[in-house]
Amino acid sequence: MYMTSLDDFNIRIDIPIAWGDMDAFNHVNNTRFFRYFETARIRYFERAGFIETMEKHSIGPILASISAKFIKPLFYPDTVTVGTRVTSIEPTQFIMEYILESKSKGTAAIGESKIVVYDYKSSERTTLPDIVRSRIREIDSI
Repeated sequence: MYMTSLDDFNIRIDIPIAWGDMDAFNHVNNTRFFRYFETARIRYFERAGFIETMEKHSIGPILASISAKFIKPLFYPDTVTVGTRVTSIEPTQFIMEYILESKSKGTAAIGESKIVVYDYKSSERTTLPDIVRSRIREIDSI
């Protein structure tokens, strides 16, 4: 995980911060950052055809691990833009990176996750479908 720019991410989504995202310390709770990453991750999966593959063949993604580096606190009202990309692909898993930028504060967090390809019928790890691998390569040129 390293510092980068939102311009380096082809998949981006704007998310308004809700009042309820804040906690007793009057800033957005750190757990919400992972929710924002999740929203961007699902957008990526939709674009890569992974949601369709899941519905048709019960082969889809499962989150194996996730981490974040919190850089700046967030506050209501604001809007964040979350970018996500795939940085490496192996036969049964891939790595995603995230950047979270606040409209008012700039870069607020970066993150990384490992996604395992999972066969939900057999409850086992499986290989990434070729169509999804192809679309990931189109999105991120990897």
